[in-house]
Amino acid sequence: MKKNLLLSLAGLFFLFLLVACGGNNTDNSKETSADAESDATTEDTSSEETAEPVEIEFWHAMSGPHEEAINGFVEDFNSEHENITVKPVNQGSYDDLEQKVMAAAKAGNLPTLSQAVTNVIPEYIANDFVAPLNDFIEDSEIGLSDEELNDYVDVFKQSSQWDGTYYSLPFSKSTRILFYNTTMLEENGLEAPKTWEDVRNIAETVTGDGIVGMGFENSYESEFQAILKQMGGTYIDKETHEAKFGSKEGVQAMTMIKDMIDEGIARTAGEDNYMSNPFGRGDVAMYIGSSAGIPHVASAAEGNIEWSATTMPTLDGEAATTFAGNDIVMFNQAETAEQEAAWQFMKYLTSPEVSADWAMQSGYLPVRYSAQETEEYQAYVEENPAYEAGPKQFDTGFFIARVQGGDAVRNIVLEELDKILLDEKTVEEGLSDAQEQANEELQQ
Repeated sequence: MKKNLLLSLAGLFFLFLLVACGGNNTDNSKETSADAESDATTEDTSSEETAEPVEIEFWHAMSGPHEEAINGFVEDFNSEHENITVKPVNQGSYDDLEQKVMAAAKAGNLPTLSQAVTNVIPEYIANDFVAPLNDFIEDSEIGLSDEELNDYVDVFKQSSQWDGTYYSLPFSKSTRILFYNTTMLEENGLEAPKTWEDVRNIAETVTGDGIVGMGFENSYESEFQAILKQMGGTYIDKETHEAKFGSKEGVQAMTMIKDMIDEGIARTAGEDNYMSNPFGRGDVAMYIGSSAGIPHVASAAEGNIEWSATTMPTLDGEAATTFAGNDIVMFNQAETAEQEAAWQFMKYLTSPEVSADWAMQSGYLPVRYSAQETEEYQAYVEENPAYEAGPKQFDTGFFIARVQGGDAVRNIVLEELDKILLDEKTVEEGLSDAQEQANEELQQ
């Protein structure tokens, strides 16, 4: 045992000497978009292997076809990296994954890396078990050039930083888009909505005979957040960590949604769980949902309706939509060699080629600009134009303030929105109570 330990330490020392001596001869040439398109493995680091074999665990929350795609990426990566073995481990839902990560952190047996919903990363940072990535990114041997780093979509790159430090790389990102029944709108002489006024007018026109004009998911806080921003309001102040959604703008935003539901020209998914089901049956003319739901809509609508998708409605000329999804994080309990191997895998998962492939297989958005320029992705979007809606909103999308306690605030808001919808509370009462509870949580 001692002999193996001494050999491992000697090997690591030898590696250190090699890196130190060769650091000044590094090729710092930057990848061009054309290079990324023709050879997306320019960020592949098979030549930057560790001397000793390393096995790392990657926890995730993907299932079904998504898990199959993840397993395929892992298999390809492992085949290209002789001394690195990534072991993917499905941990159930995102909530399950978060709970298991927190439990593993307390027990001191975290995996090397994991998927993480953006909202929970501040909790990981506060508990000091997620590894900062700046040293990896800036490393002259295995890091990212300025051009490569700037190839990550701006809003996603920004959401991976806290106080200038990167704690994640973006992976599965989504935004809200509006799905609509093309046949139903055409039969009524209507065009795809561009504004919230259009949405209301279309909903009023087509509602009747068992059809409801507009639909919202059961958890429609994203639409509330978007309208609030369009009105100039603030959800959570990122500087003071104070919830402010109970403002007059918040009341107006929530009232817009509630009024349409009360008038019967809009509905939530209800017992259908997800609005893709009633929309696919033709029960709802249009609805707002996640861009990652495109494959589910396609499946539900097949043989029933013709449909398409467009960007979120604007309000008084203001465009806004929330971004959601998950990132990849590395944990600091891992050994140095394991962290270096994990970094290679993180770069691989977010490389242009893999990002484009993942977007086509999953419905999530490409996280790299050059991924959108690949021939495969361009051809795919041409055949599936609904995929254009998400990337069109890169410049108008935003993330709700990513602060410690943010995940708990979301649960509070969802509970109060339900009470508003069920008329157990007025809009003013529900938002006021939610804001008070949220601030108690944020101040802890």
